[in-house]
Amino acid sequence: MRIARFIGTAALGLILVPPTGMEEAIAQASLTPYQGAWLAGGPDCAEIYSTAGSGTSFKRPINIFAPAFVISGNRLRTPQASCRIKSVQPSGDRQLLLLSCANAVASEQVRVLMAPQPGGSLRRYFNDQDTVGTEYRQCSR
Repeated sequence: MRIARFIGTAALGLILVPPTGMEEAIAQASLTPYQGAWLAGGPDCAEIYSTAGSGTSFKRPINIFAPAFVISGNRLRTPQASCRIKSVQPSGDRQLLLLSCANAVASEQVRVLMAPQPGGSLRRYFNDQDTVGTEYRQCSR
């Protein structure tokens, strides 16, 4: 499953990949509804994130199992990985985000299906056949 591969890729630390190219500008324009810190499930936002003058980040010590991510510009960060969003493409009523993710051990291309929802939440889908997805609420912009 893709999520299992992504979690495996995200196992140990972070490496940042510098953004480049026209596709970055297009992706950033398409990412406006996704900007901010997002959290799924029961934890409270204050348990996972801290907010400072420079923005929202994962609270230390980082809960590596938190179902959370932060999108800032063309970057998507999870508790264990950093991704550059290479492109955003429509895929029916969803958007396909193509990511280049890395940590201290490996890097991998990852495909993520997401869709903004009425009321300001976000839904992530595991594949095209997933009709339910996982709902994320926004903790900060």
